Amino acid sequence: MKMSENLLEVRDIRKSFRVPHAGKNKLCALDGISLDLARRETLGLVGESGCGKSTLARTLMMLERPDAGTVRFDGVDPFTLTGAELLKFRSRVQMVFQDPYASLNSRMSAAEIIAEPWRSHKGLIKNRQDRDMRVRGLLDLVGLGAKAADKYPQEFSGGQRQRIGIARALALNPDVIICDEPVSALDLSVQAQVLNLLNDLQEQLGISYIFISHDLSVVRHVADRVAVMYLGKIIENGPTDTVFDRSDHPYTAALMSAAPTLDGTHRQERILLSGEVPSPLNPPSGCRFRTRCWKATEVCATTTPPVTVDPEFGGHTALCHHPLLLEGSGLETVSA
Repeated sequence: MKMSENLLEVRDIRKSFRVPHAGKNKLCALDGISLDLARRETLGLVGESGCGKSTLARTLMMLERPDAGTVRFDGVDPFTLTGAELLKFRSRVQMVFQDPYASLNSRMSAAEIIAEPWRSHKGLIKNRQDRDMRVRGLLDLVGLGAKAADKYPQEFSGGQRQRIGIARALALNPDVIICDEPVSALDLSVQAQVLNLLNDLQEQLGISYIFISHDLSVVRHVADRVAVMYLGKIIENGPTDTVFDRSDHPYTAALMSAAPTLDGTHRQERILLSGEVPSPLNPPSGCRFRTRCWKATEVCATTTPPVTVDPEFGGHTALCHHPLLLEGSGLETVSA
């Protein structure tokens, strides 16, 4: 059987939560999310707080079950798995958390933290000697060295603690690692070290990443493709340079205009958005972004935007009635 190019395929997943004192209204965290993740690829996931990034990550980790839609991992729906098959799937998708201190048990040594996944996934380690050897190998792989094995989290710097978290994620030889703001709590110089480590590990081990971040400069550095989320929807998706330099959606353009360059200037004229992000308990009709969009017209309030496809840059899509590069660009629209 031919192996699919995509390791992960998500189609139209939806997830809502009941909120106390909200009556019949539900908080719509994910509203028709579709995306692909290729082998050895890094997908950047960006958007404002509350847009659904972490809920999507939790769903892909099977910590939340979607209300509708499908998730395919290597052609298999993980939500249909049970027993040993489910345990095997969980070993293939791991996570690196935002806070490298809160995600580590301060009462456990680095070696114990890294070896902890093997307690659940039995049979991967033959004996204590094998365990110690593999822990030392992982510590070497993330640049800490075997001498760090007996130290505790409070004895390490923030960057070193995050390296321990990465080593723990690697312990089960995963195919995908979901990185939820993995460098936001670190100093800039340490951020660069951790990002370079992630890139090196991808080249060595062939891992795929879903990289969640508010920092656009970090996303541009690490991601092959970028998906932009707004109120539970992916409103633009495409190759990183294309999304950054040829934004089709007004929201994406506003985000990119706010990202400073190395010389402290902006890539383009700053776009200031009016108003606040609407409540996901009662999102706007039609286009979710229309209440803050300077290009909004009557159709934006009544009709869900179609998907526009830029044929010049394969895989670049935007969910918008009035994409910024529509005039003279040859953009095509397809049904939503």
